[in-house]
Amino acid sequence: MFRLDSQARKASAALAFASCLSLLLFIGCTQTAPDTRVADEKELRDLDAQWSKVAGAKDLDATVAYYADDAVVMPGDAPVANTKQTIRDLWAPMMAPNMSVSWQVNQAEVARSGDLGYARGVYQLVMKDAAGKTTTERGKLLEVWKKQSDGKWKCVIDNFSADAPPVSPVPENGK
Repeated sequence: MFRLDSQARKASAALAFASCLSLLLFIGCTQTAPDTRVADEKELRDLDAQWSKVAGAKDLDATVAYYADDAVVMPGDAPVANTKQTIRDLWAPMMAPNMSVSWQVNQAEVARSGDLGYARGVYQLVMKDAAGKTTTERGKLLEVWKKQSDGKWKCVIDNFSADAPPVSPVPENGK
């Protein structure tokens, strides 16, 4: 019968241990992170609802705080705002006493990686002129959210534009 001396047994045991450890490390490294999309999507919806409420309360500082430092806002029929100050300047008129803004997210989705998501929905901007006449603008929105290094979600791209006004039918006689 073949017998190993004590040094060979120790080397064999060390090799077996190293092999098992390597296998465990390989298996551990190939495990995927848990899928948190459902919770992240709910968080985006909740954040957006809070953001709309803050904007409706005309709190300019809190409204612009939802944007990341490198955010870009792309309103319809207006220049891009891509600095904290230009974003603030874009929002300031909507905080005036004669205006109110609100929006609602209809869909939110987060990437499997858990670091990017988007929300789309509709908004309403109500304006009252000096005579008290109210005009309502309705439109659509698309936001891209990114999870920051501190784990908090911030809006990195905000795009919104008004819906086209309805076209009046042309009378048959052309008048």
